[in-house]
Amino acid sequence: MSFFEAFRHPMSATKTLYQKLRLYLFNTSWMMGERMLHIGVGFAIAIVLARYLGPEQFGILSYAISVTAIFASAGHMGLAGLVVREVVREPEEIPKILGTTFMLKLTGMAIGFVLVLGYALAFEEFGSNTFWMLLIVASAIFFQTFDVIEYWFQSQVQAKYPAIAKSCAILLAAALKVGLILSGAGLLAFAFAHTAQFIVAALILAYLYNSTTRLSVISWQANLAKAKELLGQGWIIYLGSIFAVIYMKIDQIMLKWMVGVQEVGVYAVAAQLSEAWYFLPVAVVASFFPKLIKLRDSDNELFNRRLQQLFDFLFLVAVAVAIVVTLIAGPLISMLFGAEYQGAAPVLTIHIWGGVFIFMRALFSRWILIENALMFSLITQGMGALFNIGLNFLLIPRYGAEGAAMATVISYAIASYGALLVHRKTRPVFFMMTRSIFSPFRYAYSAVGATR
Repeated sequence: MSFFEAFRHPMSATKTLYQKLRLYLFNTSWMMGERMLHIGVGFAIAIVLARYLGPEQFGILSYAISVTAIFASAGHMGLAGLVVREVVREPEEIPKILGTTFMLKLTGMAIGFVLVLGYALAFEEFGSNTFWMLLIVASAIFFQTFDVIEYWFQSQVQAKYPAIAKSCAILLAAALKVGLILSGAGLLAFAFAHTAQFIVAALILAYLYNSTTRLSVISWQANLAKAKELLGQGWIIYLGSIFAVIYMKIDQIMLKWMVGVQEVGVYAVAAQLSEAWYFLPVAVVASFFPKLIKLRDSDNELFNRRLQQLFDFLFLVAVAVAIVVTLIAGPLISMLFGAEYQGAAPVLTIHIWGGVFIFMRALFSRWILIENALMFSLITQGMGALFNIGLNFLLIPRYGAEGAAMATVISYAIASYGALLVHRKTRPVFFMMTRSIFSPFRYAYSAVGATR
């Protein structure tokens, strides 16, 4: 039974569907609750902060965060979904899996920080505000190694604990930023506040893990053989994740180089509003991921049916969000950010449509892990990065921030949809996504047929 069939069947069928999915819906609700809090609080703070700093200084802060995100990808190692899969399949290896993952991420984050330092020395004036912004913001990446604990909670379908940790960190960081604004603090102070959020989240995650499991962080074991095994399976996803971050963040860096930091500030406002919705597919797919792993091993027909249902759901939600945001972008930007940021409205009406492909990409990324088709992560993300960089060079000089938004949407479409048609292995997913694109007509036709 699909998510939508429940509307056309008796109440007993709806109840049965709910009972089957209750654990996953409850888990998803925690993830969505945390992200909604992040959106609500983060959005409110972004409005006040953008108005307080102005487009130029807000652009510097956004630029520092984008540069850090690209180099921090060296520490993510592409292990998130892979670790969840390994924990589900090999519970007896949990201390070794988590300990090794932590070691790998910490090593990668250290490399990422050194790369940020090298970038700052090469492209920014030593001792300038931008130079120190880059280093302070980059220091936060060391605490992202504690994301390993979140992988554990995801594998146990216990999203409430990471949600609690992140929510507390968001609220404390928001209070700190408000205090800094009220005290008239300078730009660098907000870089420290940004880093503080990651520190608090890491500490709370570690505490919750130790207090809710029989294993403590101290019991983790870093193992060289396990590291080779994880990297052997995940290196393709790792490189793919680097390409993904590049084509999601390079636009702001190229805008800074080709136009200026003020244009980055305007673009960042639009991108923040657009990307704020990306938590939805991540929350939904993360909750269903353990179940999909088991279905693939036990019932392939049902596995494919659930995939189609999830693709349909993600597409419909993405389109609904894009339509609403497109209609209200102008008055929304004007009301929230003021005349200084009015140029962000047309950028937002373009950028928001990239979410259609990002929503479905979230499920495709997990399909890659389940089917052990890791090479396609590298190929598709690599295509997205190359097209985005090339299109930015073509479109930014002519259209500025709007050109960057166009490049982003086109590259998302190529990487997350168009590229899947090329190979026979991914072609079935391409056709699933295509069916989802026509899902409004499919469900409307089914609904009309059910009333006859």
